[in-house]
Amino acid sequence: MISILAAPTNLGLRPPQDTSVPGCAKAPEALREAGLYSRLLRQGAEDAGVVIAGRYVDDWIAGSGRVRNQEALVDHAIRLADRIDAIIDRGRAPLVLGGDCSLLIGSGVALSRRGRYGLVHIDGHTDFRHPGNSDRCASVAGEDLAAAVGLHLPAVSDIHGLSPYFAPEHAIHVGCRDDDKGLEEAREVLAAVVPASQWISDPAGTLRMIRETLAAEELDGYWLHVDVDVLDPSIMPAVDSPDPGGLDRGQLTVLLSDLADDAIGADVCIFDPDLDPDGGYAELVADTIADALGGLGAHTRRSGIT
Repeated sequence: MISILAAPTNLGLRPPQDTSVPGCAKAPEALREAGLYSRLLRQGAEDAGVVIAGRYVDDWIAGSGRVRNQEALVDHAIRLADRIDAIIDRGRAPLVLGGDCSLLIGSGVALSRRGRYGLVHIDGHTDFRHPGNSDRCASVAGEDLAAAVGLHLPAVSDIHGLSPYFAPEHAIHVGCRDDDKGLEEAREVLAAVVPASQWISDPAGTLRMIRETLAAEELDGYWLHVDVDVLDPSIMPAVDSPDPGGLDRGQLTVLLSDLADDAIGADVCIFDPDLDPDGGYAELVADTIADALGGLGAHTRRSGIT
């Protein structure tokens, strides 16, 4: 069954404005208030607690060779990895509620300790900025996929000598827009890249390709990373970087529902309650998670795969 693990980190994001901090660390409790926890608990999930992040400090300096909040971010990733490991050891599927996309580092550390795992990175952006293509690397929430496949600074991409957390040939990205700056490089490096437009135009064919790609690698399993900015901003504007051309709720639900049963676990991130004053978008995210990820890990549990 599912274990819900809150990871309320905002350490991987830039400040939304001077003197303020990103609001996505409030997401797990906003989703609890919207009924997500109670709905999943009724279905047999457990509340596995929280991995609290360190203090957000906007300490990045251009040319420093460091990312924003680096020490706190790495510390949180290691502690998150330990908790994910413990959940999987008990035969349960971790559902990690962020927080920002930097929590993919913790998920990657946990799985790279265990074996050969794939990654389905579902995001409105490729998050493929890294020191090899940019001199402005600063915020891991926009660089998480590059870090997860070993292309970032060793401090974040090679924790405990585990780089790459996911081999590039085991990673699939779904959901970026056609004008994404990292699209062409990601296509050259990863197993597959599926822009949102491709998923929208051919979901059945695309899903078949994703499954065939994962099956061909004889992996121990795969992880789902879900950034809710994959949704079109007409549906989900409560994110830090909304871009037009995204999926609608039904399209995302189909994608996640089909992949959830065979996934070892998942994380969901970037929803920002500060941009949702009446709670309506929290309800949308909660409903989508419950509908689409309620069966998370069901097949791996039946098969005894960990």
